[in-house]
Amino acid sequence: MSHIKLDRIVCATPDGRILFPELSDTISNEVVGLVGRNGCGKSTLLRTIAGQLAPYAGSASSDGTVYLVSQTSYPDRMTVGQLLGVQKALEVLDRLEYGLSGQNDLEAADWTLPARLEKVLSDCGLVALDMERPVNSLSGGERNRAKTAAVLLARPDILLLDEPTNDLDTDGRKLIANVIGDWTGPVLVASHDRDLLENVDRIIELSTAGILSVEGGWSAFMAARETHRTLARNALDQARSDAKAASKARQGKIERLDQRSRQGRQSAARRDASRLEINAKRERAESTSARNRAVGDQRFLGAQSNLKLAEAAVERVTPVEIALPQCGLLSSHVVLEAEALTCEYDDRTVFEALSLKIVGAERIFLGGCNGSGKSSLARILAGQALPKQGAVHADYSRVAVLDQHLDMLLPTKTAFQEMQRHSPDLDRNGTHAVLAKFGFRADWASRKISEMSGGEKVRLALACLFSGEKPPHLLILDEPTNHLDIYAIETLEKALLDYDGALLCITHEDAFRRNLKLSRSIELAAR
Repeated sequence: MSHIKLDRIVCATPDGRILFPELSDTISNEVVGLVGRNGCGKSTLLRTIAGQLAPYAGSASSDGTVYLVSQTSYPDRMTVGQLLGVQKALEVLDRLEYGLSGQNDLEAADWTLPARLEKVLSDCGLVALDMERPVNSLSGGERNRAKTAAVLLARPDILLLDEPTNDLDTDGRKLIANVIGDWTGPVLVASHDRDLLENVDRIIELSTAGILSVEGGWSAFMAARETHRTLARNALDQARSDAKAASKARQGKIERLDQRSRQGRQSAARRDASRLEINAKRERAESTSARNRAVGDQRFLGAQSNLKLAEAAVERVTPVEIALPQCGLLSSHVVLEAEALTCEYDDRTVFEALSLKIVGAERIFLGGCNGSGKSSLARILAGQALPKQGAVHADYSRVAVLDQHLDMLLPTKTAFQEMQRHSPDLDRNGTHAVLAKFGFRADWASRKISEMSGGEKVRLALACLFSGEKPPHLLILDEPTNHLDIYAIETLEKALLDYDGALLCITHEDAFRRNLKLSRSIELAAR
């Protein structure tokens, strides 16, 4: 029976920063979800298990062949055939077909490959995919489908998946779920897809605070995590109480010692004691006072240290909360109206004669498979692109767009600089005030965007979009969760739930759609 064994393994960044404490576990014939904030070490752990990286400490071993489906980029000249691992085998068959082969080719020939390849490509929605096509010419969804096809062709014993549903539409996500569900060996999947995680056998959370392992899917994990957060908050309350008591006791001891010292000096003066006797008593009193102060200081410093640890623990397990400014949209206000829109892409009609009206704070889901024109429609509605035919009527000063790539942010700028670029009318104090509302306080305002996590970038983008005197009436979301960790997604969901404007949302994540309460649906058909 194949398995993965982790023995007190620790992973670290190249500069030696520990990502998570010791992890010991055995993964047998089960599906285990791996979660944690971006940068916590999920991808590093998967690469270590696959033998691509060495652990900082401990060991990872496996019994069986291991296959890692990662999010790494590919060389420009890499072909689909190379990605699928079939190019050399197909070349052997080609040489045999044209009579250019030798004995080695006859022995190496895999005569069943063409039929297996055709079936796997069909199952993965990649019918007639050219094996000579460069991998980097594929869309994100096509690339992930091709990586899934490579897994099915390789048929390894152990499967490691790193964010396998990124860039996939609903059908692509079902494909991944079916592959995982049918797998008979160990599966370890790092994912922020809560629908996928709902169906795993166990979830492991990585963090600098420790390892949390919970039996069951995402719902069970959420319940355990809430208990964990409650315990952390209770520990913080106790630490605050202890710190307050220690501070009060320390101050009281200092006051009593000072009072005794004064009384001693006054008593010696009344008895007209000799200078030598006075100095000796003073030294004894000061020595006793120092010891008592040290005991009080140790308790005080210990309580302060415990308080800092408890505060850090709560900060780690509690998501950042942001409140979007209210826009005051009236229920009868026509936010946007599109008339008979037609869009073409690469000389192909993507959609035509499409009309829609958004009135009041509607929450609209824009669906369709990859390539159906969802992002094109979003750009047209936002005034960022022109339709082939038709027109859009909207007050674009009250329309904002949040897309998965966050193209509105310049990576070389700091949060403060980017806010001033988007809102030049804000003075220095006003800029800091807006940033603080979105969790960018003190030194965080000076942090470069290129150094931020996906969740931090989304918070900054929202801060920039909502920094004006008139907040947007319509917020268009184009796959905003694609590169976020679960904690950042939850922060975004809470902010959008309280938003009083209209939403038009493109997403393939059903949990995100449900949680935003998108009540109206527009489906674009593939053409």
